[in-house]
Amino acid sequence: MATSGKHRTHLVWDWNGTLLDDIHAVLGATNAAFAEVDLAPITLEQYRETYCVPIPRFYERLMGRLPTPAEWERMDGLFNRHYTEQRRACALTEGVEELLTRWQLGGRSQSLLSMYGHEHLVPVVRGYGIERHFVRVDGRTGPSGGSKAQHMERHFEVLGDIAPESAVVIGDAVDDAVAAAHVGARAVLYTGGSHSRSSLEAAGVPVVDTLAEAVALAERMAD
Repeated sequence: MATSGKHRTHLVWDWNGTLLDDIHAVLGATNAAFAEVDLAPITLEQYRETYCVPIPRFYERLMGRLPTPAEWERMDGLFNRHYTEQRRACALTEGVEELLTRWQLGGRSQSLLSMYGHEHLVPVVRGYGIERHFVRVDGRTGPSGGSKAQHMERHFEVLGDIAPESAVVIGDAVDDAVAAAHVGARAVLYTGGSHSRSSLEAAGVPVVDTLAEAVALAERMAD
């Protein structure tokens, strides 16, 4: 486990679309689920321009109306089934293992916070061989489809001696920036995941095209 502290920069990593290069699995699972409910497939560009949270709002943008609770439950279940199948072919984003190792060897701490279900997240992260780099790995424990802000708050409560003001959140979604602001942390957003660059830039935080850039920027932002 990495060493934590109040004053050195702490990184909070997102998982899907950030550490894990799974956007094509996400898109494939989305379109596979759509096919089962008679919705037209979408392109990666359309996905990145349309995606938002809460996820029912994303479906509303595509359907022209909010899904009913029953429709949402079915679509969520279909997506998760297809995603679980397609996720197995996904690799870590280029350079992740080196970045995590270098940060840890520098005596700095890092954690992982995801909206992927906790019971699935932990064994998956362990399977990629990177769990040892994090002082904590937290997945979602409540219903799917919500926002990350309250989840981020609980994450820092459990981290204890790590102040949000000394942390930088690295993620691929506008919701990562919203969650960071909610607790008083900073954020850097990465373009390799769920959003287009223009969507990310609207969040008003730095936007980068590689995780190496994100880490370098995080070092300058919070130290």
